[in-house]
Amino acid sequence: MRSTGVGTLKRGISRRKFISSVAAAGALAGGSGAVEQQDSAIRGFDHVALPMQHTEEMLAFYRGLGLQVIENANACSVYIGSQMINFHRPAHWRDKTFTLRAAGATPPCGDLCFVWGNTADSLQTMLSRVGVKVVEGPVERQGGRKKTASSVYVRDPDGNLLEFMIYP
Repeated sequence: MRSTGVGTLKRGISRRKFISSVAAAGALAGGSGAVEQQDSAIRGFDHVALPMQHTEEMLAFYRGLGLQVIENANACSVYIGSQMINFHRPAHWRDKTFTLRAAGATPPCGDLCFVWGNTADSLQTMLSRVGVKVVEGPVERQGGRKKTASSVYVRDPDGNLLEFMIYP
C-alpha cells in the first residue's frame, strides 16, 4: 500500500484517476453529469440551530409570522410544521463550555427558505403586518422540490436571510 501523501490515495490510486472514475460512474448512472440521489436512510431535516442576538425582537417577529414559539433557558424553539429552528440565547452560544454548535457561528448566520402555502398577495400582507421590508423579489428560483418557484427575500431582526418560496 502506498502512502496517502499529496496526489495518491490509499491502495495507490492517484487522485486524478479516482476523480475520473467517480465522474465516469456518474455519467453512467445519470448520463447528464448530475449526481443522482442515492437511496439513503436520511429522510429530511428535523431542525436547525442558530445563535440569536436580539431575543425579544426575534420572538415577536417569528410569532408575528404565525409560528409557534416555545422558550426555555438556553434556546427558543420556532416550529414550522414538523420541523424546528432552535435559536440559542446569547448567554448560551457565548458560553465557552457550550461546544455542540458551529464554532464560528455568530448572528446573523442563517439563510433559511420557507415554503409559503398561500398566494403571493397573502405573503405580502403577512410581511407588511410584521413590518418587514422585502430585500428582493418576487424572483424565479429553483427549489428543493426540483421545480421552479417564485421567491421573496426578507431579513429577520438579527439579520438572517429568509426566503419565502411559492410553488405553482
